[in-house]
Amino acid sequence: MDLEFVCAHAGRRATALTRRDVARALLSVPSGLALVALPDLRRAMLAAGNALSPVFWESARRTLMLIESGQATVGEVQRWVESTGTEPILLMPTLQTPDYFIWPEEDERGPVSQEMYSRLVRHLEERVEAGDIDSDALLRGDPRARRAYEEMQERWLNTPLPDGRVPGFEVNDEQDEELMAFCDEQQVNALSELRRVLGGMPRRAELPAADLEAAATRLRVLLGQPGYPANVLRACAGFESLPMPDDDTELWLSVVAGIAGPVSDLSEDDDTVEEFTDLEGELRHEDTVLAELCAIQLADWLGAVTALTRLGPGVLASPERIARLIAESPDIDTGEIDMSDPDELRAGERLFTPVVTLWGHLGIVDADDVLTPLGWWGLPLALERAWSRKEW
Repeated sequence: MDLEFVCAHAGRRATALTRRDVARALLSVPSGLALVALPDLRRAMLAAGNALSPVFWESARRTLMLIESGQATVGEVQRWVESTGTEPILLMPTLQTPDYFIWPEEDERGPVSQEMYSRLVRHLEERVEAGDIDSDALLRGDPRARRAYEEMQERWLNTPLPDGRVPGFEVNDEQDEELMAFCDEQQVNALSELRRVLGGMPRRAELPAADLEAAATRLRVLLGQPGYPANVLRACAGFESLPMPDDDTELWLSVVAGIAGPVSDLSEDDDTVEEFTDLEGELRHEDTVLAELCAIQLADWLGAVTALTRLGPGVLASPERIARLIAESPDIDTGEIDMSDPDELRAGERLFTPVVTLWGHLGIVDADDVLTPLGWWGLPLALERAWSRKEW
């Protein structure tokens, strides 16, 4: 660990090294080695005509000692690197909203994030050269310097580049696209596993035509009513913007599939908008239900539906039983679920409580939360439909 190493790590000559370059190089080797090399590195930088500042070297020594003793947190080390004056803030509060702007971790940045991150580093280096950033004040923990540093970065993130792109929007759009691609891949894998499991079952349910007709008749009446649960079911199936199918099977399966994969949000009437902008108020029951449906993992749906399909009509399908079936499922990896921990099972129960309630309105379970022949026939078909919408 010497000056030559730091130059190679940063890709710069010694006279061009910044505090950020040196900090990142020091953190790239074991802390004990960095501490031993620190005095000689400081002398070599002085001899090269790039002495940096006493405040930086003392902060480096202090941070490395905390790391070596096991007392430094990841957040403290990250804040130290940010305080060098040219490191973008990883988790930055936006000044106009209560949200945060989050840079992806270094090994998870896509091409756009890498480009914008490098552009911001160069921008901060220019501001340091111009005297607009007081790096020593940042290293001393001056709150006013930190706030000015945050404001400078937020302005840059929201200012269009010469080509018209807005850096913050570009980074967020790329992350959204990557997340959607990941979710699509997970859904494809889940659909493949569902079809594999169902294909290996010795028997499959036949359509109980009379039960479906009766359930669809009740459902059409229910969907025409105001309030919960009709508004949630309409949102799940996308019927807030799309017409309801005339065919009973299409109608019923669309709604059941929507519970496993809601198509849209609740309609935003004036009362809803006012409610969401009232930060002191509580969410409506239907908003909470829809949020809980969206929080259920694909693996949980897979474990629940395949277990109920194997067991057949007449099996108890209460939230408590479903949570246990998921924990015991041979079709999913339950390594993170501790079956001896009642809190784990209660979390599953809470998520599936609104599901079972909605299932009751659709005839999937009866008044005692017992799986019906209609539920046995329809649940696997509806889950397959929810996960294969892109194939339609």
